[in-house]
Amino acid sequence: MAARTAAQELGLRLREFELAVQIEEVRTVPGPPGRARRVPREELERVKGAPDFPSGLRERLRVMGAHEASELLDISASRFARLARAGRFRPVDLYVNRYRAVVWLYRADELRDFAENNPSLLAGRLPAGMRAALAAGTDHRAPGWRARRVAQLSRQADTPWERAAAKSSVLGEDALAEAVPDPREREELARLRPGLLKVRSESVATQALLEKLCLAEEESEVRWHRLMLEAELESARAIAPFPAGIPEFHETPAGLSGRAEPTAFLPAPGGDRRADPVTPRPLTPTPEASAPPPRKRWSLLRRRKPKPSVRPAH
Repeated sequence: MAARTAAQELGLRLREFELAVQIEEVRTVPGPPGRARRVPREELERVKGAPDFPSGLRERLRVMGAHEASELLDISASRFARLARAGRFRPVDLYVNRYRAVVWLYRADELRDFAENNPSLLAGRLPAGMRAALAAGTDHRAPGWRARRVAQLSRQADTPWERAAAKSSVLGEDALAEAVPDPREREELARLRPGLLKVRSESVATQALLEKLCLAEEESEVRWHRLMLEAELESARAIAPFPAGIPEFHETPAGLSGRAEPTAFLPAPGGDRRADPVTPRPLTPTPEASAPPPRKRWSLLRRRKPKPSVRPAH
């Protein structure tokens, strides 16, 4: 069933249901080609059959901003912000408020686990290395959220090329072109590339801010995602040597065309071709496709009869 229907059956708002899918509290399966993922009936029955449903599910989906999170940990808001910037816990979601400021959201159960396992960071002076990094402007909130989302999307991918596309989802055009020199592979990754955020009715300025948040910026973060992508591409190329259904390109003589033109379409695994609005022209002409012989111009073959000569009367 569709996500909205499944959310209603579980008594969740759509945003809560999307979070449940992200953190794998609810598993989904691929939908029809070109459609969103769907939820099997058996999965809903599994979630609803849990002994702690629905209170336990709601508690695992409970998220909070920095102010509420600092109260949960019984620390000051400034100390919580410093721990968050230092990367001690990663945001699970975000939104932009009316002042166009990014509000990071954290899972309550993860914050409780952090408090139990790191009581020394909740009181007293922070470690010297952490203080130095924070003084230098370190902020791991956005990179941590991006890494988390890439890992979630990779686990949901069904094919090696989809996993590679998930790994590429935080790289800008320049970084992606350096990591994937083949334009055909980049085209396939762009076609399969998932979105980190579902942007609904937002202003143009807010959309631009969210798009920027979805891209890696620091050199170290870009390098790390490139390494993950290159490793995933090696696996994808070994299993499926080339993305199926992508046109192969050849160079055209200079001055005739400003772009390369497709010469053939590679078939999908199993010999099937992917649906394409334009049927590719076969490389080797078949007898049926051969050009018909030129018409005979019968008017040229007709012999003209000589006109009878007019003899003078005697």
